[in-house]
Amino acid sequence: MSEIETTVLQHRRRPRWLLLAIALFMALFYAYDVWEAIGNLVGLNLQAQSLNTQLSGFGWAVLIFGVLLPVLVYALAYWLGRDRAFGVQALTLFVGLCAVAAVSLDITEVFSLARLIV
Repeated sequence: MSEIETTVLQHRRRPRWLLLAIALFMALFYAYDVWEAIGNLVGLNLQAQSLNTQLSGFGWAVLIFGVLLPVLVYALAYWLGRDRAFGVQALTLFVGLCAVAAVSLDITEVFSLARLIV
């Protein structure tokens, strides 16, 4: 193996623990979004029950989508950034988090309680 190939292999090898630390740090923010979505699901269900009604099928679908979205986006962002540099991985996870926040805000604004209950 030539000296250049050895240098390239050493340069490409990054500490795995640092990549995992970045991913776990960002996972905390995604977990908070999941926690918020579960809170919306439980809270709106209780609100509907206090009005002697229930959530519509559409309401359940929207709220469950809100719970699953951060998990799916995190998995996709982690997969896309897994073999990249530290900054690129962190940026990929951050952009995914921003996308989740934007979609969650849109869901909250567009679908009010009146559209989610029967």
